[in-house]
Amino acid sequence: MSQKRPWLVTLSVTVLLLAACGSKSSTAKAPAVKTLGAGEGAVSIVAWSGYVERGENDKKYDWVTAFEKSSGCKVSVKVAGTSDEMVQLMTSSKSYDLVTASGDASLRLIRGGTVQAVNLDLVPAYTSVDKRLQGGAWYNVDGKTYGVPYQWGPNVLMYNTSIFKTPPTSWKPVFEQMTLPDGKSNVGRVEAYDGPIAIADGALYLKAHQPSLGIKDPYALDQKQFDAVVTLLKSQRKLVSQYWHDTTKQVDDFKSKAAVVGSSWPYQVNTLAAATPPAPIASTIPSEGATGWADTTMLATNAPHPNCAYKWMEWSLGKKTQGDVASWFGSVPAVPTACTGNALLGADGCKTNGIDKFDQISFWKTPQTNCFGNGGTCVPYSAWVTKYQEIKNG
Repeated sequence: MSQKRPWLVTLSVTVLLLAACGSKSSTAKAPAVKTLGAGEGAVSIVAWSGYVERGENDKKYDWVTAFEKSSGCKVSVKVAGTSDEMVQLMTSSKSYDLVTASGDASLRLIRGGTVQAVNLDLVPAYTSVDKRLQGGAWYNVDGKTYGVPYQWGPNVLMYNTSIFKTPPTSWKPVFEQMTLPDGKSNVGRVEAYDGPIAIADGALYLKAHQPSLGIKDPYALDQKQFDAVVTLLKSQRKLVSQYWHDTTKQVDDFKSKAAVVGSSWPYQVNTLAAATPPAPIASTIPSEGATGWADTTMLATNAPHPNCAYKWMEWSLGKKTQGDVASWFGSVPAVPTACTGNALLGADGCKTNGIDKFDQISFWKTPQTNCFGNGGTCVPYSAWVTKYQEIKNG
């Protein structure tokens, strides 16, 4: 999920809202692949930048070339900058086979009939996937499995260690106006993630600090709960210097001290720590916990190259591929055995990227009117999109 791009034009947002509004599944009509045949010679993937590398950015990081040689399937990649862009690309074109969707996109793709359930018998490496991910609500729906996990990670609190001598124990410096340890206000010194799903960050904060609201799931909010979170985020607006979607821009902001605290990913933290000289940056998951992302490789309903797509899904779960991706991206492998024996990732790579933080993470999932079947009526994602724009616009 690095290198995010700006939001799409209004027409694209309209498409996304339509895809997000329903809570009932529109079952994919394409028949599930029962047996693997000969590869079609190509596979087309919509992916986050850095997820499908062939050594062009760094020769050490190449998990595509060997796949192409062994499978005969030529890989083409369309890089998407946001989850909304992924949904737009997959719903508006039949030329893509796979998409590496985050949880704030996967349910929209499933409910819209854009992706199909996969035949796990054709992906034997799935048995090596972290058991904690195998039942993920963001890609398992109505007893069917829509894809295979790829990578995951937390949305951490990143902070400047020259200002915070000890790690912050709460997200309060991000959400409430206060004086920071250097004696200066946090107004204009905070960065927050740029996307409607970031409303869940505020919900997680209020879950801890306003228990009377009764928030149990930061993605399943009734109207009263949702309104309280929106009020919090509107008051946060004056603190935020930048809603970030481009990891490079956030790295630059923290290097220059344009921002000193904010939500981030391990990727940016690792990048800043590896700089020459290292930036005074560290990260933590505060007492309230954190939101996070678990990305899934999903198969398009009308995939033009299903055999090559299945071959890629199997390859993507290989121990070396998983470890190499985690090293490059700053993520955690979906396959735990990838944490050992990988020269690029190193012995402590998975720990650095947050493998021990799983139970502290509320993973992204697309808000649904039916509250994920837990009773009541919840505010749908379409309303999250509308209110988020209001928040950003001040």
